Amino acid sequence: MRFLGKGTVVFDEKPSIKSFAAVVGKKEGEGPYGKCFDAVEEDAYFGQKTWEKAESENLRRSVQLALEKGSFEEKDIDFSISGDLLNQCISSGYALRGLDIPFFGVYGACSTMAESLVLGSVITGGGAAKNILCSTSSHFCSAEKQFRTPLEYGGQRTPNAQWTVTGSGALVVGEGSAPPYVEAVTCGRIVDLGVTDIGNMGAAMAPAFVDTVKRHLETLGREAQYYDLILSGDLGIIGKSLAKELFAKEGIDIGDKYDDCGAMIFDKETQDTHAGGSGCGCAASILCGHILPEMKKGNLRRVLFAATGALMSPTATFQGESIPSISHAVSLEA
Repeated sequence: MRFLGKGTVVFDEKPSIKSFAAVVGKKEGEGPYGKCFDAVEEDAYFGQKTWEKAESENLRRSVQLALEKGSFEEKDIDFSISGDLLNQCISSGYALRGLDIPFFGVYGACSTMAESLVLGSVITGGGAAKNILCSTSSHFCSAEKQFRTPLEYGGQRTPNAQWTVTGSGALVVGEGSAPPYVEAVTCGRIVDLGVTDIGNMGAAMAPAFVDTVKRHLETLGREAQYYDLILSGDLGIIGKSLAKELFAKEGIDIGDKYDDCGAMIFDKETQDTHAGGSGCGCAASILCGHILPEMKKGNLRRVLFAATGALMSPTATFQGESIPSISHAVSLEA
């Protein structure tokens, strides 16, 4: 394992992603990638009494599926790394409290899937653990309640708003000889260009995504064409367009190698999600439900997965603060 500076680590012994699973809600199951997910839950409450408990149950199911698919028992997992959007990361804490696995709670907003995978890869790549469980989740109703207005208020969504994905993703990374592998990671740094519109998350996060990808490519001496796919999550339709403009200004030819989880997960013509998807579960479910299976099949060889997060809170927004953002990148190989 070599640290090359600028937040980038390259692995000599590449950690393997051994198992993965994604569980989503009804709307996500009706989208373009609905058939890719391990399970689609028709009940928005997931059999629970509150939205928050529903989100926690969603995450618990994806974690259990990831363990079962890899034939892992709790004793086989050295650490779990998880987080979510809710205050004090309660979805993760409550979902994993029944497991006899040491737990790290992290917060990277919608970048949490990439953040947990970066940390899990560094820990296992450095020889401190054999298997680490990485996971995250989000829920449309719990996110609306915390960050905007409860659904019962009937608030009007702005045209540039994104739809928080009801979904979760979980994977096990560690020592192994089967692809997909984590070849390198680049830790994001906080980027804040002064965006204050909480309805336009894509504009706030796009600069952080471009900054991380640029540093990653420069540090490793690569062109964007090195990858079959460079994937952000979840800038949405507006943020994706802005990211392309920013890449052009930086002199980076992103070509047709780029897509965004928030722009992918819903059908903009039929599902009325405005600027696309968002939430921790957006990038997590696309990664675990679509990207990793495609890599296992050999349809994708090299993917740069760079989930993005807006490090804001309602309190900071009410105090007039701008929206600092971050993006962590994981270079995957098959």
